[in-house]
Amino acid sequence: MSPQKTSPETMTLFSPKLAARLDALAAKYPLRRSALVPMLLYAQDEIGYLSDAVIAEVAERIGITELDVRNVATYYSMLRFKPVGKYNVQVCTNISCMLRGAYDLYERFQEELGIGNKGVTADGVFSLEEVECIGACCWAPAIQVNYDFHDELTPEQVPGLLASYRAKAEGTANHA
Repeated sequence: MSPQKTSPETMTLFSPKLAARLDALAAKYPLRRSALVPMLLYAQDEIGYLSDAVIAEVAERIGITELDVRNVATYYSMLRFKPVGKYNVQVCTNISCMLRGAYDLYERFQEELGIGNKGVTADGVFSLEEVECIGACCWAPAIQVNYDFHDELTPEQVPGLLASYRAKAEGTANHA
């Protein structure tokens, strides 16, 4: 992604819409650093991960060091430092999900996708990771694909679920 100008003096990695959103977010808080986690999430949604350049720009926007940004970002498992697939499949294996078959579900995803934990398919459509609680314990086992939750899944449902996301990816590519 190439940097975009926001004014004659300033360059940004982000779209004009996101740059304005980040500036408004930082201005909302009495301490600008309080906007850090939401800013990182929004930046990750647009760029795909927290690159060195993203970290540097967020640090500059809120007036803290890059090390401060990294120290906060490494605490949160939902923040990523490497690219993932267009559809990031997160399989919860915490206690409730584990007791209801999460490991069988996770193994089926690995078989269907041909990748392991933190892997990305060769075509870049899917990535897979085993995660701790995603907050759907009552409906275990559960997964999250980007921001979509799928609950009470069985290994038999995995191929159909992946096929629906693959169809979306191909539909997006055909209309781009």
